[in-house]
Amino acid sequence: MYLLLDGEVAIFAKNAPIGTVRPGQIFGEMASIDQGPRSATAVAKSASRVITLDNRQLQTALGRKPEFALMLMSVMINRLRESIGRLGASETPLRSARRRESTPLRKDLLGDLVRLVGPGARFSYEAGSTIVREGQAGVLMYVVHRGRVAISVGGSPVETVGPGGIFGEMALVDRTPRLASAVAESDCELLAINRNVFLELVKHSRRFAASLLGAVSERARFMASR
Repeated sequence: MYLLLDGEVAIFAKNAPIGTVRPGQIFGEMASIDQGPRSATAVAKSASRVITLDNRQLQTALGRKPEFALMLMSVMINRLRESIGRLGASETPLRSARRRESTPLRKDLLGDLVRLVGPGARFSYEAGSTIVREGQAGVLMYVVHRGRVAISVGGSPVETVGPGGIFGEMALVDRTPRLASAVAESDCELLAINRNVFLELVKHSRRFAASLLGAVSERARFMASR
C-alpha cells in the first residue's frame, strides 16, 4: 500500500477514472490487507513521491498503532460508499444476482467474542425478520453465531453472512447511516457489539482488527467489481 507525499495520482477501474489521490491520502490498501489482486490502476498525474508499506510492516503498524486500523477501515468504507454511489447512478444498478459469501472469523476469535460479550448481547431473530435497514442510523455491529443473514443494497442481494461472519461494522467506524439492509435468511442468533466494545476490541486485539479490515476490504473489492 502507498501513502502519497507529493503530487496527484489518478485511480482507474475498468479503464474509467474513479478518483484522485492527493497528498496525505493512501491507496493500494486492499491488496495489502486481503492479499488479493489489484482492483484498480493508479497512474501519476504529476511528479509524485510515495511511502510504501508491505504486509509485514502493515501488521506491525496495526500492533503498535490500533488507531491505524480505524483509519484504514474509514478509507475503505469511503471507497465502498463511492462504489455503491456509482452503481446507484448507473442505468442498471445492482441488477446482477451475484452475491458473495462472507468470510467467517477464526473459530478461536469467535469463541473469544462469545465469552467477552456475554449472554446479554445475544439476540435471536426468526427467518424473514429485518435486523437493520438501509439508511438507518447504526449503533451496533453484529457477529452471526448461528444461522444465516442476507445483506442487500437498494433491494438487491449482495452477500450472505453465515456463522462467524460480521456485518454492520461500517456504521460504527464512521457513524453514518447504514449502507445496506440485513434480513434473517434463517432463524439465527447474533452477537451485538456496541461502539465502545468495538473500539476496545480494535485497540487491544490485533487479530480482531485484522479480521475486520479483511471483511471490509473484501466487501469493497466485491462491490467495485459489480
